Amino acid sequence: MLQLEECQFMKICFATHNLNKLQEVRKLLGKDFELVSLEEMGQKTPLPETKDTLEGNAFDKAAYVFSNYQIPCFADDTGLEVEALNKAPGVYSARYAGPQKDAEDNKALLLAHLAGITNRRAQFRTIIAFMSSTTKQQFEGIVKGHIVEQPSGKQGFGYDAIFVPDGYTKTFAEMSLKEKNTISHRAIAFKKLLDFLKTNFD
Repeated sequence: MLQLEECQFMKICFATHNLNKLQEVRKLLGKDFELVSLEEMGQKTPLPETKDTLEGNAFDKAAYVFSNYQIPCFADDTGLEVEALNKAPGVYSARYAGPQKDAEDNKALLLAHLAGITNRRAQFRTIIAFMSSTTKQQFEGIVKGHIVEQPSGKQGFGYDAIFVPDGYTKTFAEMSLKEKNTISHRAIAFKKLLDFLKTNFD
């Protein structure tokens, strides 16, 4: 078992500046742990994402935070993988249309690339990397679905307005946060992390 004091009474840093991600994960986390953000840790600048895989980026970010702040932390990287585009945009999802990382530009470019293509199959894939002084773990979450032809919905962020998960008729952006959190790629990966924490920290 990992020692409680290692976790500073279950205080864990989520290595992100994305407030939408932070909101999603805090809803999932509940009251068992104290989640702190990069802002709350005093890390104001974005963490680098220079690897060509989701796994590489997630572990780089987690390692940076742990080495600089000595607090157990986890980081995620998520990609939308479109079958007809050879799994693009993938690891470049956030900056698909350029370094400005504009969600509207990204969606517009993706829809343009899929114009006239009947195969709209896609999946969201999240990798969460967790790091402490005694462990290094990886957790994956995947949700399959398809890309619609026009954005729909006001909730969510990123590509949520153009992605419909299998078994549903509405996009992630048409779902409430509670509904999305029952099925999303990030929720799946995070629940694996949470099970790990509850099993190994007491």
